[in-house]
Amino acid sequence: MHDLLLTPIVFLLTAVLLVPLAQRLGLGSVLGYLIGGCLIGPWGLGLVKNVEAISHVAEIGVVLMLFLIGLELQPKKLLEMRTIVFGGGTLQMAVCGIVLALGIWFAGLPPVAALVAGLALSLSSTAIAVQSMQERHLDNTPAGKVAFAILLFQDMAAIPLLVLVPLLGPSSGDAGGFDWKLAIAAIVAVYLINRFAMRPALRLVARTRLREIFTAFSLLLVLGIAQLMTLANLSMGLGAFLAGVLLARSEYRKALETDLEPFKGLLLGLFFTSVGMSMNLGLLASAPLTVVALTVGYVALKMVALGLLVRILPVAAVQRWPFAALLAQGSEFAFVVFSVARDAKLLPEPWDDMLPLAVGLSMALTPLALMIGDRAAKMLHPVVQREHDVIEPAGARVIIAGFGRVGQIVGRMLYASGIKITVLDNDPDLLDTVRRFGFKVFYGDATRLDLLQSAGANEAILLVNAIDDVESNLRLTDLVRSHFPHLKMLCRARDVTHVFELRSRGVEMIERETFESALLIAEQALRQMGMDAQTAGLARSKFREHNIATLDAIFPHFRDETKQVSIARAAREALAESFRQDGIKINDDVVPD
Repeated sequence: MHDLLLTPIVFLLTAVLLVPLAQRLGLGSVLGYLIGGCLIGPWGLGLVKNVEAISHVAEIGVVLMLFLIGLELQPKKLLEMRTIVFGGGTLQMAVCGIVLALGIWFAGLPPVAALVAGLALSLSSTAIAVQSMQERHLDNTPAGKVAFAILLFQDMAAIPLLVLVPLLGPSSGDAGGFDWKLAIAAIVAVYLINRFAMRPALRLVARTRLREIFTAFSLLLVLGIAQLMTLANLSMGLGAFLAGVLLARSEYRKALETDLEPFKGLLLGLFFTSVGMSMNLGLLASAPLTVVALTVGYVALKMVALGLLVRILPVAAVQRWPFAALLAQGSEFAFVVFSVARDAKLLPEPWDDMLPLAVGLSMALTPLALMIGDRAAKMLHPVVQREHDVIEPAGARVIIAGFGRVGQIVGRMLYASGIKITVLDNDPDLLDTVRRFGFKVFYGDATRLDLLQSAGANEAILLVNAIDDVESNLRLTDLVRSHFPHLKMLCRARDVTHVFELRSRGVEMIERETFESALLIAEQALRQMGMDAQTAGLARSKFREHNIATLDAIFPHFRDETKQVSIARAAREALAESFRQDGIKINDDVVPD
């Protein structure tokens, strides 16, 4: 019992201390877990010794991740991806496998063993790549979608690779007991279970209205399918992914995602920690130059091969090297392939220990590879700073600063009314878009004095400050007040604090960007709850008047939080009393139609 409690305490303490530190340093959570595993494992402080048992539990994290990925992919969408999955995936494995096999053969490994090692090293870590894509918000980019398609193919390709490895060894036999009929039967069983049994079972469990039972059933579902695949000598992750795809259109998809997400994150962390614990750091100590050369050479060769290969894949030029860095590390499946190769006596010493260590170290190098990929992308495809446009105000008497969702509505109404306007915005992508719709918009930072003068601020009558960023909004306000005191100003405010800051600068015409729309929504909510239209409209008007009066009362004390709270509480009670006196009330006992 002591060890049973000590191990999770050590794991959780390591995660809590090292993962936030790694993220703070810009290294990513994955490297934090790997470093933690090295520290507490047999080659570090030795706090955890039973690494193999923990690794088996940790594999469930990868299984849950693949199940949740499958939930996001509907079969139709997966069918649409077939070209990049099978075409791009085959090309990636072939090119990277051959390049890496040649490199390892040149380093001294026999040809057959080098081919197996090259194919195993061509695989990339689904767990690390997907985690890194999510942390860097790359999962919905073209590069992220292609990367995921290739990772999906690799997960499928790992199965025949595991089958073929025993056949290539000196003691080759019956493909490790693999039975194709049993494998096909397991896949068909997963389909039939999902097709005919899973939804009724989920519906039955959901009717209990017990959250913990639904969570337990969700875990049972994934682990049961994983076990079924294991019995057929198939990948647990592939079975979980297939189950997720088949349930992608289920009405219980969101509930399954919500219940399993915390377990996935925790167990993935355990997986990465177990990888760190399993690294043979003794070999790194005894032959550091060899291990470092092997690891760096492996990552560099794979990254270069991917960087050249991606030119024929649908990935933008600026994303090519980040894409290559994303897939440059080794895969969790490589550990399994090397284990099978060791049992088949295919890998001689010390390669049977050195190759898994290189894979583990390559995972640890992923954040560094991503930094190099980003730097290469910036060097090869530098962002060209756009020059500010030459502004031709053409007699416009209104300047609009900021042409986002608020500024565009103002501009359209003024334009339709025949009023000439000069528009300034510093988002080049937005400008190119709105110009296609016929608006004359100039690129420039409205908080620069020279650009305001060029825009005709000396002759203009009104400036509409529609800048979204509060600091820039206030900076423009100060600039106009100092240099163009004659210019009337109509300002957009994000919230009440922003209103007070503008009022303290002498601005009188202020509109909160969401206030009027929120009032309309509140009015509709009252009507949906059974209040008649006239009373709901009265409620909206009285609330608006009361809110403005409250702001006037708070403004003299807006930097005194205690006074603000006191006035706001009193105003809330006064509003409720005003509503009661005017008969603005809904009978809670009456259910609206």
